[in-house]
Amino acid sequence: MTLPATIDILARLVSFPTVSRRSNLDLLDYVEGMLTTAGARTRRFAHPDGSRANLWATIGPEGPGGVVLSGHTDVVPVEGQAWSSDPFELIDRGGRLYGRGTADMKGFLASALCAGLNAAGRNLTTPLHLAFSYDEEIGCMGVRGMIDALAARPERPALCIIGEPTGMKIANGHKGKIACRATCHGREGHSALAPMALNALHMGATFIGSLQARQAAIVANGSRDDAYDVPYSTIHAGLIRGGTALNIVPNRCEIDFEIRNIAEDDPDAILTAIRADAEAVAAPHRATFPEAEIGIEMVSAYPGLSTPEDSPAVRLLRQVTGDNGPPIKVAFGTEGGLFQAGLGLSTAICGPGFMDQGHKPDEFVSRDQLEECDRMLARLVAALS
Repeated sequence: MTLPATIDILARLVSFPTVSRRSNLDLLDYVEGMLTTAGARTRRFAHPDGSRANLWATIGPEGPGGVVLSGHTDVVPVEGQAWSSDPFELIDRGGRLYGRGTADMKGFLASALCAGLNAAGRNLTTPLHLAFSYDEEIGCMGVRGMIDALAARPERPALCIIGEPTGMKIANGHKGKIACRATCHGREGHSALAPMALNALHMGATFIGSLQARQAAIVANGSRDDAYDVPYSTIHAGLIRGGTALNIVPNRCEIDFEIRNIAEDDPDAILTAIRADAEAVAAPHRATFPEAEIGIEMVSAYPGLSTPEDSPAVRLLRQVTGDNGPPIKVAFGTEGGLFQAGLGLSTAICGPGFMDQGHKPDEFVSRDQLEECDRMLARLVAALS
């Protein structure tokens, strides 16, 4: 049997426009068809509306243990971006493979699929698992159903490799994230009588100022981890909505913000402090405007990843990459913290490409990076045989 090349598989994967919240079922049909033909045992874990799903595939012996190669199938939108070519067609220019998701992270999926097909033709003594998820880009939402189902099984894998782009460096940590929405409630009125109303946008601006002050306190006095480019926990406001017309004092304002915390900081404690700040903004208005309030709801969250340097996952990656230097920590989030917390798996990150290419027009992964990933996974399959 002639196995397809990684680049050929990548071209097919890129051709499926699997933007988050949209269907990935055609992509899964393609992937599952290849794997089941090669003898893999597969199972899907579907979204409640059936429009998209996670895929779990096992190659090799049944039973506990084994290595998980994990990646997400969804990609970010391309609307509003100036691409030089069709983002859903793989283009090779000068050793760079362009297309949406090539770096984040269909390049790794293609390499993992090649490794799985290679493993299916060998006598594995330890199972190899492939875990392909949906809706990672909107808060690691899709993989949770698969992890919950796997957690109910008596037999579990031993360790997990997340193939997010690290330039093929070994990463053993990333920050956790909480995404929140603050809703400011004021009182509407005619703008000619603005002082007789309570402007929710003005409350929102004051609340954003309190977020900035909280961030400054963390920078000045908070914990630090110098393995990160930004070595402290961060608070960031990204969206603000409110108002209907210039001559109406708005009675409602929404602000979306996030907390990204290093392992040394408790994100719930940071959020509790932010809730107190919000109350301090709203409370002085209540004597005149009883409806004054800033309510905060959590929209999504995922845990950080913090894996010891002597963990099984890091040791295995050192064996198959030859990289014996200190692991790095990445700024972006992954599903790794969920695998670690939900299944107790030793988890590390290593994949082709660089995240500074992700989410941009003309996203690419280099052939060299993809070939390096292929070599790493070929050594992994040999180690399991």
